[in-house]
Amino acid sequence: MLDPVSAHDPFVRVRGAREHNLRNVDVDIPRDTLTVFTGVSGSGKSSLAFGTVYAEAQRRYFESVAPYARRLIHQVGAPKVGEITGLPPAVSLEQRRAAPTARSSVGTVTTLSNSLRMLYSRAGAYPAGAPRLDSDAFSPNTAAGACPSCHGLGRIHETSEELLVPDPDLSIREGAVAAWPGAWQGKNLRDVLDALGYDVDRPWRELAPEDREWILFTDEQPVVTVHPVREAGRIQRPYQGTYTGARRLVLRTFSESKSPALRAKAERFLTSAPCPVCGGSRLRPEALAVTFAGRTIAELAALPLTDLAGVLAPAAAPGGPETETARVLAGDLLARIATVTELGLGYLSLDRTTPTLSSGELQRLRLATQLRAGLFGVVYVLDEPSAGLHPADTEALLVVLDRLKAAGNTVFVVEHHLDVVRHADWLVDVGPRAGEHGGRVLHSGPPRLLADVGESVTRRFLFDRTPVPERPALAPERWLRTGPVTRHNLRGVDAAFPRGALTAVTGVSGSGKSTLVGALTEETEGVGRIVTVDQKPIGRTPRSNLATYTGLFDVVRKLFAETEEARARGYKAGRFSFNVAGGRCETCQGEGFVSVELLFLPSTYAPCPDCHGARYDPETLRVRLRGLTISEVLDLTVESAAEFFADVPAAARSLRTLLDVGLGYLRLGQPATELSGGEAQRIKLASELQRPRRAHTLYVLDEPTTGLHPADVEVLVRQLRGLVGGGHTVVVVEHDMDVAAGADWVVDLGPGGGEAGGRIVAEGPPARVARAAGSRTAPYLARALGLDG
Repeated sequence: MLDPVSAHDPFVRVRGAREHNLRNVDVDIPRDTLTVFTGVSGSGKSSLAFGTVYAEAQRRYFESVAPYARRLIHQVGAPKVGEITGLPPAVSLEQRRAAPTARSSVGTVTTLSNSLRMLYSRAGAYPAGAPRLDSDAFSPNTAAGACPSCHGLGRIHETSEELLVPDPDLSIREGAVAAWPGAWQGKNLRDVLDALGYDVDRPWRELAPEDREWILFTDEQPVVTVHPVREAGRIQRPYQGTYTGARRLVLRTFSESKSPALRAKAERFLTSAPCPVCGGSRLRPEALAVTFAGRTIAELAALPLTDLAGVLAPAAAPGGPETETARVLAGDLLARIATVTELGLGYLSLDRTTPTLSSGELQRLRLATQLRAGLFGVVYVLDEPSAGLHPADTEALLVVLDRLKAAGNTVFVVEHHLDVVRHADWLVDVGPRAGEHGGRVLHSGPPRLLADVGESVTRRFLFDRTPVPERPALAPERWLRTGPVTRHNLRGVDAAFPRGALTAVTGVSGSGKSTLVGALTEETEGVGRIVTVDQKPIGRTPRSNLATYTGLFDVVRKLFAETEEARARGYKAGRFSFNVAGGRCETCQGEGFVSVELLFLPSTYAPCPDCHGARYDPETLRVRLRGLTISEVLDLTVESAAEFFADVPAAARSLRTLLDVGLGYLRLGQPATELSGGEAQRIKLASELQRPRRAHTLYVLDEPTTGLHPADVEVLVRQLRGLVGGGHTVVVVEHDMDVAAGADWVVDLGPGGGEAGGRIVAEGPPARVARAAGSRTAPYLARALGLDG
């Protein structure tokens, strides 16, 4: 039975939180407020907000769900906490880093497409005698609505002999068919053609036209016996080989491969054009025959939201010519659109695909959907909603957060953006540092009182607003030039980035920053080598971890294989991998945990009963390196491992670079699935930094400070400065004005987003851009430089 005291308690009271690195935390947080959780990366703030408070709210909700239904829902698991009282139902809005598909759009993310399809289904103007269509028939993502020619994608991909065979002077054996895969698969196709009787040693241009046509474009898949040419020391037996035409192979790879690299390679051999059947509208003719306000659904979906609202307004007006059904549906659409345009996204169209959106645009679209939901009395737990937002956009975000609170909700925000922190009613600062050096609540109260907490790292940045010192004026001699770039909202933009300098590319969300920087490639004159460091996960399964990604695990396994115990037992380095049979625990297949199937309940995970989470079998764990087993070494933090392997150069170099980018708190065996986007990005940067420096390299980073505390930003910038000091070029897409103020050069795009952006507003040293008229970045950059009076 619910305690009547806790039911009306104005506080959420957490007692004994021990999730991840939290140290038996007790904290009271007032309801009906905007509360911000701060602390350096890895301090434990997300463990408190998401891993404890939100997880417990979810667990309680699932307790009320029927057992059969419960097993169909992904559950976050019971948190390690003594008790939590005064906790209302919770809604989570985390950053989603999974790459969205081309079928996902502004309309699907906001569910506005559903409402528009309903409007056409119920209130559209149909041709005489045409049957009324269900709303699914107006969706390109359903069999009922998708154009049968392009399967609802709007574009068709084709290839040609010139693309598949760029050098016709080569023979097939010499690699004339450039679209073929390398290694064994390419050799197999060549050997199959040889077995079919085609001359693989003649220059391509000398082959008969009908033979060239068949080799590239056939849909036949003949199977023949292949007798491979014998190589010294290898036994190669005859086998049955299947031939696949080059066109068929490229199209299959492009449409089905899960590998971005393979898809990108296949795309080089394809041309893309609007579907000739649907004209790029993605829909069947039956759906395109229905109109509303004289336009097809594809035409309305292509309009900017502000223009779409203008078309719908007359239909929603009382006493207008439309039916009551049309008025109700159009009015609902207008109300939903107003929520999105309020967040400054009126320039987007419903058919704009989500892969072309910036992270800031996506985040605000999800927030608009929550705002429209109109929930009351819940806890919203938000994960860095300012991520990817320009300071000007952050002001619109604060309005939304206030509206969520004013509607009778509690808003918990994990955040680093100082403007959001200052706006909070209540502040929970976790720290003082990361990992085992954090996990304590240093302050829970009004933000102004943090000034008295000496241990807090956040305090310095919140109250000491020392301007960023202006860097010496740069007089670039060499440039990396790109353009004219015409893509998305960029129209023939030419850009220049000084070589051997740190350039910040700024501008509001959707102004074209990532598109412009994406035009820098290895083909750009003066680049030579390019390294792109993004926030995509370093692995999608728990088997990928910090040690495996950086190559440190290979060094560790070799060290174990060289111990006397391992030599005596005949163990090689492979014995110490948990990914292959031999040394791993076979009960859990090296996972460290097993899935427990429960009748009518979702599967749960428990430590492996045999290895108890160690991941290896007992024989492997008998081998010790300086007193530690391989499992215990993987459990070391980077900081501890740096001391442990101080005399091993190959390991020390990797660990030193991880320490340099502020990741000393991570465990070597920490699964990739537990890492934030910011952590993944810094691991990639560390992996790059540990490599011996070669010739000039261009480093491109897209919003590298996302998810970073200002103290971590200082560490990151120090590393970027080190790269520039080594003669390399660094280009960062950035919203953090302190980073832009400390750059050598700034390229500012805008002035707005979408069609209102897409051009360079100002460029030059930060102080010059800070004074640029018409730049939305200028006033914020001036404030960071102390030039605002």
